[in-house]
Amino acid sequence: MPENVSAGCGETSLISCTSLVRPKKHLGQHFLTDPGIARKIAGSIPPEAGRILEIGPGKGALTFPLLDLPEKKLILSEVDEESIAYLRAHPDIPAHIPITGDFLQSDLNTLFDEPFWLAGNFPYNISSQILFRVYESAEKVDGLVGMFQKEVAQRIAAEPGSKTYGILSVLIQAYYAVEYLFTVNEGSFFPPPKVKSAVIRLSRHQDGRGPMDPAFFKQVVKTAFNQRRKTLRNALRSLYPPGYEPDLSWGTRRAEQLSVEDFHHLTAQLKQASPER
Repeated sequence: MPENVSAGCGETSLISCTSLVRPKKHLGQHFLTDPGIARKIAGSIPPEAGRILEIGPGKGALTFPLLDLPEKKLILSEVDEESIAYLRAHPDIPAHIPITGDFLQSDLNTLFDEPFWLAGNFPYNISSQILFRVYESAEKVDGLVGMFQKEVAQRIAAEPGSKTYGILSVLIQAYYAVEYLFTVNEGSFFPPPKVKSAVIRLSRHQDGRGPMDPAFFKQVVKTAFNQRRKTLRNALRSLYPPGYEPDLSWGTRRAEQLSVEDFHHLTAQLKQASPER
């Protein structure tokens, strides 16, 4: 056993340490137990992804196939002390693999010198927060392969005009191509969740495109969808400068009718009308 076993395991054996890793409801933990699914997730990461940050490794179901990928630098992000103790104690996880704290609080600039990929069976209670962090850190995150609640995965991949098309759809697709890879049944986890899950892949647009003003783009998108039953002329009124008349090409439409590219143009118009933003 490595010498850097966490205090949570003390001098206990690996088997005893394993028994301490209990799924915690407040952390949204549903441990992946199907090794075939774990290998399929790891295999969906492109070969050119040399740096990977795994969020929420838990008991290492996905960590082990990630370690089998050739020529990859791996960092683990975990907040559960029992899981950290188990990972530190496991003889198949090299002692030099860093384990950082909360992904949502981490300084991503200090993790890798170059852009990296994210992977994980993401805790469902923070999955939206993870995606908003990805949006805010797109210059550091080249892509993602991860497990989400099926409804969230469908929302991210949704196209304009669908009922599931919304804030996350637009923000994520502004930077990434989204692929819905496969559905995962409840029996692949312990404890089994009450919903189906799905794995998606985000790949940064090769031309590097994205919002010119990410903060304002996000404000426009959120304001538009927070009042999605209204036409955009009315939904976005709080963002207009005095005397502004909205472009009728979008003013009479609703948020779900606009493509990501439409939102880029809309944001540019509003930015031009209020250059002090």
